[in-house]
Amino acid sequence: MKKFVYIVTDRNRKSLHVGMSSDLIKTLDFYKQMPSLFFDCGEQLTRLVYFEEFKTEAQALSRFKVISRFTRMQKERMVRACNPNWIDLTIGLDFEHIISSKKLTNQVNLPFILS
Repeated sequence: MKKFVYIVTDRNRKSLHVGMSSDLIKTLDFYKQMPSLFFDCGEQLTRLVYFEEFKTEAQALSRFKVISRFTRMQKERMVRACNPNWIDLTIGLDFEHIISSKKLTNQVNLPFILS
């Protein structure tokens, strides 16, 4: 089963939160639906800016422990290395999830002709 290590942030990039999950989409939905009891609207952790995928929980846990000990500057460097504009990666995950869960019915079978 896949495991993910991720970093989420708020819209102002004030706080960076490192987490680990087996279902990234459900976890991100939880962050978005979390009531604003603990954060004001600007500080809600709703932007996925970095994630890594692992095959085993042991690998993910090991990486999670390493990233959790990083300083803020190290985390920012890591995010900027693959996401320099700090774009919310949730959109791509949602699209990938929709495509993988649907069976494509509009594919056309073309005959294979050797010339």
